Amino acid sequence: MLVLGIECTAHTFGIGIVDCKNKKVLFNEKNQYKDDTGGGMELRKLSEFHTSNFTTILLKAKQFLKTLNKDFSDLDLISFSQGPGIGNSLKIGSLVAKTLSTQYNIPLVGVNHIKAHLEIGKMLTGFKDPMFLYVSGVNTQIIAKDDFGKYKIYGETEDIGLGNLFDSFARLAGLGFPGGPVVEQLAADSKQNYIELPYSLKGMNITLAGMYTNLKQKLESGKYELGDLCYSLQETCFAVSMEVCERAMAYTNKKEMLIVGGVAASKRLTFMAKEMCKLRGAKYDSFPMQYAMDNGAMIAWQGFVDKKKATTDITKFPIAQYINIESEI
Repeated sequence: MLVLGIECTAHTFGIGIVDCKNKKVLFNEKNQYKDDTGGGMELRKLSEFHTSNFTTILLKAKQFLKTLNKDFSDLDLISFSQGPGIGNSLKIGSLVAKTLSTQYNIPLVGVNHIKAHLEIGKMLTGFKDPMFLYVSGVNTQIIAKDDFGKYKIYGETEDIGLGNLFDSFARLAGLGFPGGPVVEQLAADSKQNYIELPYSLKGMNITLAGMYTNLKQKLESGKYELGDLCYSLQETCFAVSMEVCERAMAYTNKKEMLIVGGVAASKRLTFMAKEMCKLRGAKYDSFPMQYAMDNGAMIAWQGFVDKKKATTDITKFPIAQYINIESEI
């Protein structure tokens, strides 16, 4: 079964083509919006970026299919990110997917972006029932299936996700966007003097907004090295994330763990996860970052998982900006 997936929930427009019968990613290309001024994602510019660049990826997909002596008409299914995400981005991805579906009369299915992150991880690693740490810009959630086979949020940040916290601090410090990679590099290059930062941990939920305020005060005081602040931010956030993951694994008795989302690119975070799992006698695995971050291949695979919902009636799949992992989609 040949499935084309379209990802467009935030800064990334991606298309993936997956041979689902053989669990093989054939094509996975994307364009990502970046702002070197450190201003983050401005909605107008983000929309302009996607509308100006999606044809580039679409043409690459068409050319790739030609190498297989195929065309869009040979696809068995088209899937797209129905939500959650930024409304402007979701509309563009939805429009492209629905246009292809209508033009070539191919069944369409809208999928849950978060579930797609989880399911591609399971497919690539072979894990059956892992505990997930989903860490992206907006999201920091500990997710696993409950006793009824439904995905459930066992813990999360109650105010700001790790990715947004890192981006906000980087913007404050003039480090550009996205902030995660540069914060990690400055932390690694620093003297690694740990500075205590405030946070709140209740059960398996975390509150981090106070940490940003405290970092802002410390940065503006001029009394602290930027590298040490980056190091302390990273160590505190990742350590508390591992603490709630360990609590969730103990509560659910899960024996496998995966990290998905953009922040999974952090070597320090993955190192901490491996160590925590080793101490618990659990398995930890990772997979190529091109699949852990937003991409079209994960949407294609999730489309295959949800293929029973597919139809040529494109009105069945309105964008769903505010859904979560526990939503029906």
